[in-house]
Amino acid sequence: MPPNSAVIIGAGIGGLATAGLLARQGVQVTVIEKNDEVGGRAGSLALDGFRWDVGPSWYLMPEAFDRFFALMGTSTEAELNLVTLDPGYRMFFEGEAPMDIPHGATELEQLFESVEPGAGTQIRDYLRSSAEMYQLALQQYLYTNFTSPRSLLSRKMLSRLPLLGMSLRRFVNRQFQDHRLRKILQYPAVFLSSQPKRIPALYHLMSHTDLTLGVQYPLGGFQEVVAALYRLAVAEGVQFRLGQEVTEIYVDDEGVQGVKMVNRQGIPSGQLANVVISNADIQHTEMKLLPPKFRSYNQSYFAQRDPGISAVLVLLGVDGKLPTLAHHNLLMSRDWDADFAAVFDNPGSLRASKSIYVSKPSASDQTVAPKGCENLFVLIPVAPNTSIGHGNAYRQEESPIVRTIASAAVRQIGEWANIPDLVDRVILRRTIGPQDFEERYHSWLGGALGPAHTLGQSAFFRGTNISRRVKGLLYVGGTTVPGVGVPMCLISAENVLTRLGMPTTT
Repeated sequence: MPPNSAVIIGAGIGGLATAGLLARQGVQVTVIEKNDEVGGRAGSLALDGFRWDVGPSWYLMPEAFDRFFALMGTSTEAELNLVTLDPGYRMFFEGEAPMDIPHGATELEQLFESVEPGAGTQIRDYLRSSAEMYQLALQQYLYTNFTSPRSLLSRKMLSRLPLLGMSLRRFVNRQFQDHRLRKILQYPAVFLSSQPKRIPALYHLMSHTDLTLGVQYPLGGFQEVVAALYRLAVAEGVQFRLGQEVTEIYVDDEGVQGVKMVNRQGIPSGQLANVVISNADIQHTEMKLLPPKFRSYNQSYFAQRDPGISAVLVLLGVDGKLPTLAHHNLLMSRDWDADFAAVFDNPGSLRASKSIYVSKPSASDQTVAPKGCENLFVLIPVAPNTSIGHGNAYRQEESPIVRTIASAAVRQIGEWANIPDLVDRVILRRTIGPQDFEERYHSWLGGALGPAHTLGQSAFFRGTNISRRVKGLLYVGGTTVPGVGVPMCLISAENVLTRLGMPTTT
């Protein structure tokens, strides 16, 4: 029977989306958020005329947004002002000329052919396969709770079993020889919180999202996505309690009863509900909010899991224009196997990757920087290791390691993008480190995205969105199924309703 009342722990993307969908079906919903603003990792920081998205910045999988907004009785067009980016992004290869990745199949084929004879035809076939795998994933792996084995045994899925046993790196390397083309097709593994040699080849579907569907940008940044989800939830009657941290989920042998929370002054209170849905990190939910006898997962379970990557984020305000940078930029080091090893193969590593992501939203949006200035957001992959420390975006001081990593990245951008005076032109700099992710979001080991999408942590292997021990306890967001990223969190919200026996239709 559908619940009458629900408490949602955390106002991240998954929590906001679930709240709106539940309230729209008549459920009394209260969202409890430990921070003073909604959005979770999809946050925003404004200072001295600059504004940065401090989380997601790639608008991909547009149908996930379209479907969610339709379920809420509106449309993407009504809620967001999207622009298509062309080029979708710019690739900088260490010691070589940069390469723009165009929007459009014909232009992309021409680019690949100009780099490697025969690669134009090969990328056409690759993207055809990518599109087929993407559609199959939508039908059988994303909008599902894996309650039946039938989707896993379909003829279409069985024909693609070899893609489960082969890594993305091997799959790409068999078809393309030029290291630049290989890196274009393999780097999306990092957006899945992993590396090319560890994720299954079926994830070549990611290339369909950026190379075929194209890259868009919501004017105003991802804070506009968060604002839309919040606005729709409030319109449906959702109550928000910000600055309140859930410290315990009330549980007895009959199931959940509600939650206990504490405010900034340390004053405790409680909230009763038929259902509790945690948008918090699943490791935090299980190990910190539940009594041991009611945990579906224990410490040994998490010890065997891959937590994915963390990151040092650098937020820069720069005086003057930076024409050599596009809106989205990927800087790829020559020896990126060593790069990946520094981050993924040593959980205690204090080193940072030299393959970094740089966003310049001021290329498309005049609202994010003062006139004549640029806004840069830099993501530097690091190991999930909180001893790397914290930045100065939310504190007075940043750790020496974060400071060193950030400074090296700024110098690298200046050298690779031919901006020799970049360091001197930075007029504002803030940083965020793994310890900030842990403190602000209770992120497992300070992870930035969520558990890696390795074979053992994909689809039905990723876990389940419902507690095996506690009736009425469910999970939503990037640390549960179907996975990391804003579109996945929107999908996870719909899957929660299906799990509660409240099927949704657009």
